[in-house]
Amino acid sequence: MKTLNTFYIRTYGCQMNELDSEIISTQLQMRELKKVDDEETADIIILNTCSIRDLSEKKVLGKLFEYKKDKKDKIIGVCGCMAMSQKETLLKKFPHLDFLLGTNNLLDINKILDNILSKKLQEKRVDLNYEIGLENFFAKRENKIKSSISIVRGCNNFCSYCIVPQTRGKEVSRDSMSIVKEAKYLANEGLKEITLLGQNVNSYGLDKPNSKILFPDLLYMLDKIDGIERIRFMTSHPKDITKDLMLAIRDLKKVCEFVHFPMQSGSNKILKAMRRTYTIEYYLEKVNLLKSIVPNVTIGTDIIVGFPDETDEDFDQTYKLFDKIKFDTAFIFAYSPRKNTLASRYDDNISNTLKQQRLQKLLKLFHKILEDKYRKLIGTKKEILVERFNKDKKILKGRSREFEKIIFEGDEKLIGSLQMIDLESFSHQTLIGRLTNNKNF
Repeated sequence: MKTLNTFYIRTYGCQMNELDSEIISTQLQMRELKKVDDEETADIIILNTCSIRDLSEKKVLGKLFEYKKDKKDKIIGVCGCMAMSQKETLLKKFPHLDFLLGTNNLLDINKILDNILSKKLQEKRVDLNYEIGLENFFAKRENKIKSSISIVRGCNNFCSYCIVPQTRGKEVSRDSMSIVKEAKYLANEGLKEITLLGQNVNSYGLDKPNSKILFPDLLYMLDKIDGIERIRFMTSHPKDITKDLMLAIRDLKKVCEFVHFPMQSGSNKILKAMRRTYTIEYYLEKVNLLKSIVPNVTIGTDIIVGFPDETDEDFDQTYKLFDKIKFDTAFIFAYSPRKNTLASRYDDNISNTLKQQRLQKLLKLFHKILEDKYRKLIGTKKEILVERFNKDKKILKGRSREFEKIIFEGDEKLIGSLQMIDLESFSHQTLIGRLTNNKNF
């Protein structure tokens, strides 16, 4: 039987994927395997994948073709969303691939390896149902300053362009006491910031009719934990955001004043085709209410341009609304059809050239909005959580409560602490400052 000593994990996609990789990594380390940073020295290669965008899938497929030419004596596996969305084809297309591990079967990694070693057969575990015990497995975190906690897995929204319901299953809210227990575990490990994760954190608890704990209630529970300095969350679906949540952001000391609140499009026609279940009027109502309750809140968004049948008028509505709201953070993408989604049946009738023109136009607007905002911030102060040095070990990096990226010169001992920074300039999407002399902020 082959002896396994080392493993390599490459993660594609979102923070949820990164957390899943840490869950897998922790189990392998409990098996006394060593994590390595390059494929060449690894006995096991794991690609933890994302299916949200076409580019991520192409990168993974490219890697699998590469391994086909030179696998050597390695065990190769695909985890994550591609393991779910392409579970019928991957093992057939790549006979050198040893296993598929789905998003709900993460605790099966060692069983899979044992079976591969003993039976020398391909393994596949890709259940849509949430695995018992997963919510009580606390992964060892690589980042010792901040990390994520999954509070709800899966999604019930079925947006027409999105593959997530097919790759992560239906929404399942995690037990609140398990979440609190993990947050306390991270606090005891010295972490200062947690980000609560879910495809739609606002729907936390709604899948349990008898539950008395909804998302705002969970925030109040977590705010009491000693050691945790900051609490973030993402992502928020407009249909479920409530006034109670907005009040929690305002009133709770540790909850940061930043809400990732995807709009996707400024056209009601396109929103309907996307199956987003809200109108722009409703979205604006929520944004205005949030800004009135939390005046210093910053808002992030996701935008898809070039969705099927998006006219110049539809895009113009998106452009004008983006300019009106003046988003502080934005992830803007050109539409690409995802296999097995409702939108994949639509005629992808917007040319790539036009998609890119619209993408660049919106990006240009976003950069102008940021420049205007950052100019106004010069001469003010921001509290940041100092996270790490840059590559040359001279400049420290961190983020404000409102999620702005800030850099400054400082000593290594500041990493992991909250510091006040005088803002002096900016470059692109980064604010530049110096350590405030007055420590009594």
